[in-house]
Amino acid sequence: MTHGSSLTELQSFLLRLEEAQIHYALSSHREGAIMVTVHIPGEHWEVEFFGNQEPEIEIYRSDGDMFGPEKLNELWEITKED
Repeated sequence: MTHGSSLTELQSFLLRLEEAQIHYALSSHREGAIMVTVHIPGEHWEVEFFGNQEPEIEIYRSDGDMFGPEKLNELWEITKED
């Protein structure tokens, strides 16, 4: 990939998401990268675009289990460990 083509790739990707009416959000978690978080039923995808390398894609899938509010206690316990 040549430098600069990543922006074109990002624009094309966002256009395709919009045409398909797929919800997404933009953010940045690493220097020089733009992350597109895509939400579809049962999954969310994190696609990071860089200025000088191929995009990186990570996919998170739900097992379909649903929980009540008591499950939030695990979140608070996890954050205490850090």
